[in-house]
Amino acid sequence: MNCHEATPLAQAYSDGELDLVRSLELEEHLKNCPACSQAYKQVQVLKRVFASADLYHYAPTRLGSQIRASIGRKEQPKVSALSGWWKFLKPALPALGVASLALLLIPALSGPSTADRLGQEVISCHVRSLMLDHRTDVASSDQHTVKPWFQGKLDFTPPVSDFAEQGFPLEGGRLDYLQGHPAAALVYRHREHIINLFVWPAENGPEGAHRTSVRKGFNLVHWIDHGMNFWAVSDLNRGDLGKFCQLIK
Repeated sequence: MNCHEATPLAQAYSDGELDLVRSLELEEHLKNCPACSQAYKQVQVLKRVFASADLYHYAPTRLGSQIRASIGRKEQPKVSALSGWWKFLKPALPALGVASLALLLIPALSGPSTADRLGQEVISCHVRSLMLDHRTDVASSDQHTVKPWFQGKLDFTPPVSDFAEQGFPLEGGRLDYLQGHPAAALVYRHREHIINLFVWPAENGPEGAHRTSVRKGFNLVHWIDHGMNFWAVSDLNRGDLGKFCQLIK
């Protein structure tokens, strides 16, 4: 992908509208092209500015009571009624206009939620590891080999276990990068299906229940436990992936 192709795709990528292949191609281009990377950052800044701007203004509280009072009055000639409505609505028109504009602009500019963007990141990392045949930096089914390998490479220690007896053998681990943070990627297998389990410290959010979703043909499960983010992703069916996630807890 070159700059000419990448430029019109930046906005669509920011809104989560690109398919998986084009997203991966654009991500690779942004890594290697400072100009396009800077342009994409400007798109992100513009979205945040519009999403956080104080575009919504409430109509005066007296407007509601005035309208209700007007409705309760006896029927008057049309000209007089219209004049009355205009009298009450005229002061509120600027606020109503800005509110209408906000309703039109905010959904278009706010784009996908943080969870949606993070889910897309997780899938991209999973697919990239399969496409580049780079599933592991340390290939081992021994948790006592994989877990120490992360020491000195991360500022946290990911929990590592082998579940071969339950049908989910450990294949190894690697370093990855998610949500602006280094992350541990633990790789498991179930029959012919690869599972990537991404782990990194959680900044906030409730601990406990698993949240599942399906994106671009992949099942994802997310939860927070003991101050750590866990994201499991695979083309494995939801039931078996759920069993795997229960083993992690």
